[in-house]
Amino acid sequence: MTCTLPLSPDRVAITSRAAVTCLGRGRDAHLAALSEGRPGLTRCDFPNTDVPCFIGRVRGIEDDAFPTLLAEYDNRANRLALAALEAEGFAHYVRKACDRWGKGRVGCVFGTSTSGIECLERAYLERTEPRRIAATYSMRHHNDYHAVASFLLEYLGLEGPGYTVSTACSSSAKAIVDGVQLVRAGLCDAVVAGGADSLCLTSLYGFDALELVSRRPCRPYDAARDGLSIGEGAGFILIERDSQGPRLSGYGETSDAVNMSTPPADGAGAVAAMRIALDRAELEAGEVDFVKLHGTATPANDAAEGAAVAAVLGRSVPAASLKGMIGHTLGAAGAVEAVMCLDAMDGGILPASAGLETPDPAIDINLIRHCVAAEPRHILSNAFGFGGNNCCLVLSRA
Repeated sequence: MTCTLPLSPDRVAITSRAAVTCLGRGRDAHLAALSEGRPGLTRCDFPNTDVPCFIGRVRGIEDDAFPTLLAEYDNRANRLALAALEAEGFAHYVRKACDRWGKGRVGCVFGTSTSGIECLERAYLERTEPRRIAATYSMRHHNDYHAVASFLLEYLGLEGPGYTVSTACSSSAKAIVDGVQLVRAGLCDAVVAGGADSLCLTSLYGFDALELVSRRPCRPYDAARDGLSIGEGAGFILIERDSQGPRLSGYGETSDAVNMSTPPADGAGAVAAMRIALDRAELEAGEVDFVKLHGTATPANDAAEGAAVAAVLGRSVPAASLKGMIGHTLGAAGAVEAVMCLDAMDGGILPASAGLETPDPAIDINLIRHCVAAEPRHILSNAFGFGGNNCCLVLSRA
């Protein structure tokens, strides 16, 4: 592999992006929903599930055509990834990058928390013998953590570095950071970075067992918030050297290692991640135009993140969570929500926190309840995962 000299941040740009969520497919669908404050959460109707909750389900994904030559990869997570690849012509731009740089110089970094485990769940439920799963099930092609990344590499014909990041709900945000680092280090000229996670029984019943799932659409930062709503989706960005476009001007990654599922009350790890990101971006707190909160709508997580944002950025910067719109897409959240932030930046808006009725008076930050017209230059996007896996991205206008 050829390695060039390290590149400065301003020589690495985001040249294409796409996302698929319960709001729809591509920029126009997401920007319309963000502008209207129209959430996509619906009452749970996922097969074989009786959890009384609301979910962010991508409709029609089961009926999409799937490549015949890659039929062994067919599962819900890969279908979500494929839908994102085809939204906004994203796959076309990736192939143009391959023509420009060569397939061996284009990599892929993918983030997920459950991969294709929904396929294993279905195979288990459909088994005809107690100890035998259908021969059509393949660990390698379905719920190996690298299964979706393998599908992406084959579908796009990429021959550069390809690997998977799985750090719970910060997975795909970290994949974006890794993608930028690969290009800046000269190991790649372009990288497809992002993530996908599908609705599955493991997530729905697992979070419900932790008593973290709300019985109504989630309400991030609301005084009466009582849990999250699980969503699904996929989001990707194309990172290229010597190109024009918005960029990841800064990033910060930390690990609390305080508790398996609960952050420290003062949000110390989040504070450190945000400060590192701002330092790398060479920005002062007052230069941030909008904070896209991780905002899961669980009591402890919102309180800790709110304390962290107040400590780092003060109490005036506009802030909102997108999870009241799309639910918590878990390992895909970092990438999906970063794409939505870029859409909002292009659309000249600051999105609101859907579901927020009465802001928690104990959280002293500037929560947006209604969409605001604006021209943000710098957006700080948080993604925090179980185990204290924190990642903060600073997205800047070209």
